[in-house]
Amino acid sequence: MHLAELNIGRLFAPVDDPRVKEFMDNLDRVNGLGKRMPGFVWMSEGSGEPGTGNTENSIDGDPQLVFNLTVWEDLPSLEAFVYKTIHAKFMDRKAEWFEVLDQQHFVMWWVEEGHQPTRDEALAVLDDLRKNGPSERAFGWDEIRKKST
Repeated sequence: MHLAELNIGRLFAPVDDPRVKEFMDNLDRVNGLGKRMPGFVWMSEGSGEPGTGNTENSIDGDPQLVFNLTVWEDLPSLEAFVYKTIHAKFMDRKAEWFEVLDQQHFVMWWVEEGHQPTRDEALAVLDDLRKNGPSERAFGWDEIRKKST
């Protein structure tokens, strides 16, 4: 099994607004690093236009509600990217570019090797976590870390 993750966020401003320029200018850099990391399997991507990442694929018709959806071989691979690369520096600065959401916005789940989850599938897993709490089907960092120790 591989580990899928979905993280959603709502930008403070449209993707072409100067207030989110630094974030948008670094999407390719951070995503490119992720794709080169050991254990990286797959990432949902937009058109491939430079500097857009996956921001073209918004949620609920809201162009500022964007998501990141990836698949990794295992938890240590995902953790290494999230916490031990330049990604961590941008994550620490998320309040500069993203609104604070009023509900759970991150979820992980296991998928069969070779499976590339769709946005709708990932949102359904997130909805499962929101409605039912952590389970084998949908979980967060705390739950998966407990299981791996």
